[in-house]
Amino acid sequence: MPHIENDIKLDFKDVLLRPKRSTLKSRNDVDLFRTFKFRNSGQQYNGIPIISSNMDTTGTFEIAKVLAKHGLFTCIHKHYSLDDWKKFAAENPTALKNVAVSIGTAQGDFEALCAIIKEVPEIEYICLDVANGYSEHFVALVKQVRAAYPSHTIMAGNVVTGEMVEELILSGADVIKVGIGPGSVCTTRKKTGVGYPQLSAVLECADAAHGLGGHIISDGGCTNPGDVCKAFGAGADFVMIGGMFAGHDQSGGDIIEKNGKKVKMFYGMSSATAMQRYHGGVAEYRASEGKTVEVPYRGDIEKTVLDILGGLRSACTYTGASKLKELPRRTTFIRVTQQTNEIFFGSEPNPSGKNTGCAMQEEGSKK
Repeated sequence: MPHIENDIKLDFKDVLLRPKRSTLKSRNDVDLFRTFKFRNSGQQYNGIPIISSNMDTTGTFEIAKVLAKHGLFTCIHKHYSLDDWKKFAAENPTALKNVAVSIGTAQGDFEALCAIIKEVPEIEYICLDVANGYSEHFVALVKQVRAAYPSHTIMAGNVVTGEMVEELILSGADVIKVGIGPGSVCTTRKKTGVGYPQLSAVLECADAAHGLGGHIISDGGCTNPGDVCKAFGAGADFVMIGGMFAGHDQSGGDIIEKNGKKVKMFYGMSSATAMQRYHGGVAEYRASEGKTVEVPYRGDIEKTVLDILGGLRSACTYTGASKLKELPRRTTFIRVTQQTNEIFFGSEPNPSGKNTGCAMQEEGSKK
């Protein structure tokens, strides 16, 4: 029989961070670098745990070069050739510490992974990426990659529930990608009715992963630096960004002049655009679960990176966290009403026309 969970589940737009007394004198005093030791690989990571998504518009070598300079990470999309990887490795040896090679579950993906790592052995991170991380086939892939590469750090997903986070970690993954449907160019929730509000998914999945000594990535749903701050406050170890990194010089796609304005195309990897480009079209047995949009041309991505880091430092000063590591412990989320959302986020007016009030309700973080 169908079952309804009555517990309230929240997205980033449903909360704000409550300010708290702080001894910090300047945003510059905040340390955004984190150090993690991964459960299954035994490797250690040190950097700012923000990741550019492995979409072909944002998981580019050009973006990786810029992000690596600031200590950020990039999951490189899976459509680069072996020769592309060899060239990138030869020209950017230091950046290899801040990138992952990505694959899906398609036939030949594992062989491509093996070929890349054989030629570029400096690669330490592998990203196993599928829309539905709940399939037995995907769990088998995680086990296969772990057996083949026992000392590599494996990122795997996507899932949104604690029990599946635990299964993937016990199967060999180190970092679990959390998020189904929150991305700006993902239409999974509309096409399938499947999903989970992202803030609640992060809270619950972080709790499950940390109980086993694993880690999670909040993947999708961040439309501004404040959302990134909320994801970290909810317990995410890493935050993956797609749309905010689209439209830049280093992003994939050509600059298009349209009505006197410059734009770039941005699309989901399950969109008709992506499937036409890489698979010759949408297969008859499936539906497109992504859309294609035009984003304003934004110039050099470094400006956006600095804006995100500035917002994150500021959030830490407001909450009294001298280190990013301390932010979850310093976080109390304030639930906001619909009318408050309209004031702060420019939502559409309440169609009922009724006054929903501006009262705020505190919702303590699980951390």
